[in-house]
Amino acid sequence: MAQKTGKFVSGFSKLSKREKLSWLARHFFTSNPLDAVREFGSFWHSNIESQKLFDGISENVITNFYLPYCVAPNFLINDKAYCVPMVIEESSVVAAASSGAKFWHSKGGFRATVLSTTKVGNVHFCWQGDTFNLFAFFEELKQIMLDGVKHITSNMERRGGGVKKVELLHLPEIEPDYYQIKVDFETCDAMGANFINSVLEGFAETLIRELKENRNFSDEQKEVQVIMSILSNYTPECLVKSQVSYPVKQLGKFKGGMEAEEFAHKFVRAVKIARNDVYRATTHNKGIFNGIDSVIIATGNDFRAIEACGHAYACRNGQYQSLSNAYIEDGILHFELEVPLAIGTVGGLTKIHPLAKRSLELLGNPGAKELMGVIASVGLAQNFAAVKSLVTTGIQFGHMKMHLSNILLQLEADQSEMDRAFAYFQDKTISFTAVRVFLSKLRDGEGQFAY
Repeated sequence: MAQKTGKFVSGFSKLSKREKLSWLARHFFTSNPLDAVREFGSFWHSNIESQKLFDGISENVITNFYLPYCVAPNFLINDKAYCVPMVIEESSVVAAASSGAKFWHSKGGFRATVLSTTKVGNVHFCWQGDTFNLFAFFEELKQIMLDGVKHITSNMERRGGGVKKVELLHLPEIEPDYYQIKVDFETCDAMGANFINSVLEGFAETLIRELKENRNFSDEQKEVQVIMSILSNYTPECLVKSQVSYPVKQLGKFKGGMEAEEFAHKFVRAVKIARNDVYRATTHNKGIFNGIDSVIIATGNDFRAIEACGHAYACRNGQYQSLSNAYIEDGILHFELEVPLAIGTVGGLTKIHPLAKRSLELLGNPGAKELMGVIASVGLAQNFAAVKSLVTTGIQFGHMKMHLSNILLQLEADQSEMDRAFAYFQDKTISFTAVRVFLSKLRDGEGQFAY
């Protein structure tokens, strides 16, 4: 049983879900604790076995947090049709991705190419001794390390993956006597985090043992301090590119009567600004990840790792830049996105979470490479729709239309009030205050608001 002293608790993880909720209610929801317990409990899955599954996925689970599960139809990627699952709370993101997909569907769709799938991990260690001797010894050590992890790598090797490259790096500019064993991996359809970390820890054990037993090193040189063995979420060589292109003159007219040539040149300039201005680049890339993250979550992958890597990749030239690029060449508008995506379609949450499994089924049960292409194309579609809005009607025109339903929910509008609000605000500026005033007058039956 947990020991409690005020708001400090020991043994919390050993409490049942109800006991955890009870403790939280007593200490943190004191104004109406029973209501808090009921509300958290109302989100438990009605199927006991399903709830046990969710309880086992994470630590200290007290309930489930729901997000909307949406789909974006009309994606044509490498001549294959997709309806893409997106888990996200922002309606305008799904609308934008769907709009971008629809726009390019009749223009040949998206072309996605996986450029490479290499993932990286490192054994970080400090060692005092002659660097030349260590590098010479490493050539012999490399094969011993590989042999030592055969029991881990054999299954992955049968699928075409495994350890692809092992190298020793000396980096005294970071820390005196500091070295890395840098390892390149191919993990096929698995994200591979556990596989990579297990191999790296095996390499570290071999390093310690072999240095200790090697007679060519003095007692002082036999000592090595392994600091850590861990994969890197920076995967610049696990890279996918999605692109669209079409003759400028055939793009058609845009909202506000904007001609195709004016649109194309404004579009390219907007993307160029994001390539050169960090303030715009940050928001620009956030829009790309609106699309990417929603598919990552829907398929049970790690959106935090993807985001961290993507933003690091955006700085690869020494300045934070847009991940997408646009240009006009020989009368053709080209728009492309190059982004690192270390994802998987087997193992982990992709095979545990029932909706993650359904998401992959919805996409035709793709392998990791195909899913990389889908995710990058959704990011590009989302980015296209956002920039298109910015250079034509402005972002708020469409965004606030989508936001109207959220405002109405906050103001507890019923379905009849929602229908009337959507009709009323078709050609009017939307704001929280404007909607609140509309509902107030509607409920009072005043003049033009009474239907």
